Amino acid sequence: MPSLPPLTLELFHVAASEFAAELRTTPFPTLYGATDGKAVGTAVEAEFKAYLQERFDIAVGSAANGLDFPTLNTDLKVTSLAKPQSSCPYRDATQKIYGLGYNLLVIVYVKEDDAEQRAAFLDIKHVVYIDQARTGDYTLTSQIRSIVGQMSDGPFGGRESVIEDLDALLEDKNIPLDEVSRRVLAERLVDDVPEQGVLTISNALQWRLAYGRAISTAVAGIIAPEVVDLGA
Repeated sequence: MPSLPPLTLELFHVAASEFAAELRTTPFPTLYGATDGKAVGTAVEAEFKAYLQERFDIAVGSAANGLDFPTLNTDLKVTSLAKPQSSCPYRDATQKIYGLGYNLLVIVYVKEDDAEQRAAFLDIKHVVYIDQARTGDYTLTSQIRSIVGQMSDGPFGGRESVIEDLDALLEDKNIPLDEVSRRVLAERLVDDVPEQGVLTISNALQWRLAYGRAISTAVAGIIAPEVVDLGA
């Protein structure tokens, strides 16, 4: 039996697109009548992992032990188009600014029940790949980049003034840091400006990720290939 090829990120993108096309015609009898989004996500994740393992040499993970695809530094999220969001483990406050530290593949579906077949079908609307550099919060990174972009050599736009503005912004946005750590982060932001993020990240015991902005960005293709819709 010939050995399977290793899964690269480029092949992963192609496989995700092909998987989405197949998924649209796959019946899920166990999901018929189900309203639990977690059940749908679990079923799709299992199908996708099996799909990849049949075709490539790849180790897969799970929510219990980290990323779904650790060798690609990528996590899989499956979400309904009606409310495209999910939670992810909270590691530290800088994730909201510099990103989660890993890539995301977000499969967005609309579930439809077929009474005749007594099975659910998933109409895959988007398969959005988000590079780790773009997994920061859209609004916060936009505001940080704007403040830093206004820095000048003058007395009212110098480094210290910008740091003060950044510190105030972080406090206003309730970034979960103490006063000293917040100031240190504000100083870092001047020299290490984050990329523009595309997620909406809400503070909680776990981060709450909303993907509406990421979907529209992927569809528009304005920062491809870092944020793309592979299912289009």
